[in-house]
Amino acid sequence: MPAGGGKYDVLATLARQTAEAEGIVMLIIGGVLGGGFTVQAEPHVVKFLPEMLRDIADEIENTMKANPTNE
Repeated sequence: MPAGGGKYDVLATLARQTAEAEGIVMLIIGGVLGGGFTVQAEPHVVKFLPEMLRDIADEIENTMKANPTNE
């Protein structure tokens, strides 16, 4: 995870503060500044992110297998 603010850090801050969230993982695909991601969270939250992201990836794969598109 890169240190310091990324190109979408301001947007992530706005979303995190608006949601009154402990943390945010923001993934941008095809944004005006290109693709990217940012993570804002305290260390006690960050330590759970790898497992959470794996679970999310599994859920996406399972959903795609159950509902294939015609692309």
